[in-house]
Amino acid sequence: MNKIKLLLATGCFVTALQPLHAQSASEQLPSDHADCAFFGPDRAKYLNNQKTRASLSDLTENVTNRLGGGFSRVHADFVPTGTRTSDTRELSQMGTIDRNIYGVLQAKGVAPAGKSTDWEFVRRVTIDLTGRIPTPAAVLAFVNDKSPTKRAALIDQLLNTNEWVDKWTMYFGDKFGVVRQDNATSTVLYNNGRQAFYNYIYDSLKNNKPYSKIASEIIAAEGTNGWEQGELNWTVRARIPNGPNQDTYDQLATNVATTFLGISFMNCVECHTGRGHTDSMSLWATSFTRSQAWGLSAFFAKSNTRLVRPDPTVNNSPYYWQVYSDYRAAVADYPLNTTTGNRPARQPIGTQRNVAPVYPFSGRGPKPGDNYRNFLAAEVTGDFQFARATVNYMWKEFFSKGIVEPVDQFDILRLDPDNPPPDPWTLQPTNPLLLKQLSQDFIDSGYDLKALMRQITNSDAYQMSSTYPGQWDLSYEALNARKFVRRLWAEEIHDSMTVASNVVPTYSITVDDTKLVPNILINWAMQIPSPASGEPTAVVNFLDAFLRGNRQDQPRRPDGSDLQSLYLMNDSFVLNRTRVSGSGANVSLLGRSLAIADDSKMIDNLYINVLSRYPTDAERATALASMKANSSRLVSGENLLWSLYNKVDFFFNY
Repeated sequence: MNKIKLLLATGCFVTALQPLHAQSASEQLPSDHADCAFFGPDRAKYLNNQKTRASLSDLTENVTNRLGGGFSRVHADFVPTGTRTSDTRELSQMGTIDRNIYGVLQAKGVAPAGKSTDWEFVRRVTIDLTGRIPTPAAVLAFVNDKSPTKRAALIDQLLNTNEWVDKWTMYFGDKFGVVRQDNATSTVLYNNGRQAFYNYIYDSLKNNKPYSKIASEIIAAEGTNGWEQGELNWTVRARIPNGPNQDTYDQLATNVATTFLGISFMNCVECHTGRGHTDSMSLWATSFTRSQAWGLSAFFAKSNTRLVRPDPTVNNSPYYWQVYSDYRAAVADYPLNTTTGNRPARQPIGTQRNVAPVYPFSGRGPKPGDNYRNFLAAEVTGDFQFARATVNYMWKEFFSKGIVEPVDQFDILRLDPDNPPPDPWTLQPTNPLLLKQLSQDFIDSGYDLKALMRQITNSDAYQMSSTYPGQWDLSYEALNARKFVRRLWAEEIHDSMTVASNVVPTYSITVDDTKLVPNILINWAMQIPSPASGEPTAVVNFLDAFLRGNRQDQPRRPDGSDLQSLYLMNDSFVLNRTRVSGSGANVSLLGRSLAIADDSKMIDNLYINVLSRYPTDAERATALASMKANSSRLVSGENLLWSLYNKVDFFFNY
């Protein structure tokens, strides 16, 4: 049996499982501001249509129907008793997450999915927290552990690994836009500045710095050298050259609102008052004016960026950026005096020719002598919406969808279950009490990201099975009645394949464009500091095929594609990990497996390494039949290993 036949018998291609539906680019939308982001090329991200909402349920059904021929049920006897929370607990005994999830399910008479097996859980939580699959030794140690608290213990262990730091540095690198160069503005940070920003995030997570402090340091950052003080580069990247300064102030305000408050509609109201333009999307935006948005922008009005060449005698030499503020009274806050730039003209409103900084969600502004950006950082991180947005962003990473979707389109007048919006508006979160209470828990923890992740992954809701025992109804999706699957990130696929195969690459990363500091060597894709920036060219195309984004105009996406299937089948990175190579401790997975004389045990070894489980009887029978039909044990082993890398069980987290 050749590889394709074996694959069809044991798994499926990634293209058979998706795509995610998106709004048609040709769909006509009424607008009298055709240049607004909502009505331009990016409008798909502002739309939350029914097709997009349904795709997660469709995808999960599709994936779970292909999972190992009922693996969860076949291997149920391998799950030690007493390791999962009983479904019969009283709601009053549950934590914030389970009390609200199971409470709503109970009230609506909807049965939740059962619990994940230990085999499913150890793989799921290891990927989610560290970005790679567990080793076979870790899987078997966990499954054979009889302790009733072993899941909590595993979570604590994973949260304290370097792999956790690597994965979440990648996540926040996406969120904060860690790049070498901003292509839209031609702002160059160089590998030095990019690496400094990467190191800032890495060190902050390594030291478990409160997220409120990270946000404050980024928003208020000032300093003399962006190659040494990485957080400066978040401000530098927002600069809009060749336009009035107000364009930059507006961009910084938009970035603050989107990144830290989950309110991307701020980008709309920086151009025009919401009424008439966002009526169908946001109750808050309909009553929000452009002049109020300028009040947020004005917090940056006394701040500036300046480039400095370490060696000014060398033309076109690399340079770093400084960020500084000028609080002289002669420097206006936000003058209404523009007729050019990338936003509509800013002109006096009656006799008002200047806008003072006012945080629009509290009505407060700095006193004379206050540092504007320090004041803003305190207002943002002290705003309950900061906690809400952070919790929602994190929730999506573990549950595949936010409590509010899209996650950066909060409507702040539709969030409070104790103060519901007027008809015909409805509350925006799928579970308003959960969002409110979990946000308060995050505040009470001191904005501890690890504590939030610990709370999420210890919940029964997170530990549900992705397989639903009864007839799935689309309305159950909003209730979190099952665990939804997600396709692994590009870096997770690369690193999981590295773990499974024991074929570890070495990549050289450029960190200094002045060449005074040597390149660094890394072994894992999750350690790449940013896309297309001094990274290993050998795997660029492989990673890009899985839509990792570029942190500029291409966001990370979970879609499947024909190209992904082709790379999984044919790319040298994959094929090299189906071969016999190395020696001693570095011998490849196939080399170790071929040393096992018993064919059945050899097959078991391949499965436990790649899929973190043993094969079902049907899968083992298929693999044995393939081996008997092929005169070469080596070729049979290569074919089977190749097919496992292409199985849905491998490139989806379920």
